[in-house]
Amino acid sequence: MTAHPAFPSEGLPVKSPRFAVLLTPALILAGCARTGEIDATGGISAVRSACPTVGVAAGTGDITLFDPPTSREQSAIDVTAVITNVRSTCNDTGDQIATTVTFDVLGRRTRTDAPREVTLPYYIAIVRGGSNVTAKRVGQVALRFEAGQPRASAQAQAVSYVSRAAATLPEEVRRQLTRRRKAGDEDAAVDPLTQPEVRQAVLAATFEALVGFQLTDEQLRYNATR
Repeated sequence: MTAHPAFPSEGLPVKSPRFAVLLTPALILAGCARTGEIDATGGISAVRSACPTVGVAAGTGDITLFDPPTSREQSAIDVTAVITNVRSTCNDTGDQIATTVTFDVLGRRTRTDAPREVTLPYYIAIVRGGSNVTAKRVGQVALRFEAGQPRASAQAQAVSYVSRAAATLPEEVRRQLTRRRKAGDEDAAVDPLTQPEVRQAVLAATFEALVGFQLTDEQLRYNATR
């Protein structure tokens, strides 16, 4: 899974664990371009997908709740939860590319005497070029603990849509990446991805769909220092 720094806390809360991120045609959504490899014909073999790479953002894949809330002692840990089993399905057959991201939330609590429901906020962020968050939405997932049970699990889902036209590399960049090179040519051994304009174009067309818990600043600090 891909790891990234935690994102800002702003987002649009919704009541359902299902929600959609709709990007305008001006934005590009694409899978990570593989680093170019020179093939037997002298061209660069570049494998791309119109679907985004999916993962969990670093520092937001787990959450800890305390009782009392102001304590950070291990003895005060109330509930912990982690995001796992992130997967996606992508439909890129039409003008709008739809990617459905699904993941599991596994929770554990300390006190097990009574049934309990714990609602946790999570987000999906669309990241361009490895660092630029272009869209973000926040949802909620409920963990339902049965009486006497320390563990609970739930599933959450999010969907993103983008324009197919926006997910395509410029034709000139595609030609530079796939042009056949012969031994003896001046640029035969030059990887086109080392050219700033080509590298920037690939970055601009590289998007990821990252999920995580919507943490407070204090929760982010706790995850970073424990």
